[in-house]
Amino acid sequence: MLMAKICYQINLQQGMGGGEVYTRFFTRALSELGWEVVLFVHPRAYFWQSAHIAGTRYIPVGSYEEIIPYLPSSSSLFITHSPALGVLGARLRQHHFLASFAHMPLYGRNPAPFREVDLILAVSGHVITSVQAAGLDHYYPHPLYGVADLERGGDGNAPILATSSYDWDKRKFRDHVLGLVEPLYRQVFPAQAYTRKAGLTLGIVSRLTPIKQFPLMFELLAPVIGQFPQVNLEIFGSGGYASVRDLKRALAPIRGQVRFWGQQTNVGAIYRQLDFLMAGMPEKEALGLNVIEAEYCGTPVLAIHSPPFTETVTEGETGLFYIDPRQDQGKDFARLLGELVAGRERPNPQPDNPNLAKFSFPEFKQRVVVAMEFAVQTAMKRGIECQTS
Repeated sequence: MLMAKICYQINLQQGMGGGEVYTRFFTRALSELGWEVVLFVHPRAYFWQSAHIAGTRYIPVGSYEEIIPYLPSSSSLFITHSPALGVLGARLRQHHFLASFAHMPLYGRNPAPFREVDLILAVSGHVITSVQAAGLDHYYPHPLYGVADLERGGDGNAPILATSSYDWDKRKFRDHVLGLVEPLYRQVFPAQAYTRKAGLTLGIVSRLTPIKQFPLMFELLAPVIGQFPQVNLEIFGSGGYASVRDLKRALAPIRGQVRFWGQQTNVGAIYRQLDFLMAGMPEKEALGLNVIEAEYCGTPVLAIHSPPFTETVTEGETGLFYIDPRQDQGKDFARLLGELVAGRERPNPQPDNPNLAKFSFPEFKQRVVVAMEFAVQTAMKRGIECQTS
């Protein structure tokens, strides 16, 4: 095992998404493996204030350029969660070893920023395949699968209350105005508490971001769900104005079967009240931490039969697959819903399922051990000996 080292991480995202969840449990793994971690975060990313990880020092900076004065004088290992670092990246490559996580597949994305790093760390085999397709060969050859991180939740017995479905971008005039008005509206009307409705409950527990392609998916699946009035769709998550607007338009034909609950923290309690978690469209999805979390909570998953979901869902054990509705206009999904409504037995995933073992935190720590050894050895081959703490 490596001697204790110091690792500098960079994550300046202001919203709490899958990459930030991943950053947290990756940092925890490093800490438990004896690494000292310095994590550069954005000062408006308030969620880091409650992320007390032993052996970790948080440095708030407003931009990548503001990290430059903090660069150590001796060669060090830097890991960023976004490769487009601009001037900072150029400075790091002069004297340090720079690795970058690929938290999303590169299909349809510009691979150029990843050519500027020394090593790519991918979170799934699906992402590795996209890296290869982009003509990049400087990647760690094994997927660093994530884990079910449910510690960010609150009291499991507390009621689940509706919150805003919008992540207001205060830089835009429309969002700035609506972001001021909506809280006032919510103060007037008491927040609705979640209770299960009779019937089959499908749920989305996710950021409502473009990579999920929920509007496209439900343009095809909403008419199918409408054939089954006993099926309910509960949506837990928030997104930008356009993303939420487009999703609501796609779901308009079945608005009576749909409820929006906004961003939530106690996701474990939510998963356990769903009959199935619904995954989004596959090709832009890197892994789907929500899929793993749901399975660990005993909630099976409905997913399109395609990577990366074929890496996280085991047919009949932890979930059920259906054909991409772009191929058959939702006919296979309709067949599946009909069987479930008629009483088909649902999968019952459990944490001790052998197919879920690779997503446990102890297994993740072992993957991190090997990956970090690979990173340090690669750095040494290039004449960079990373400093000890």
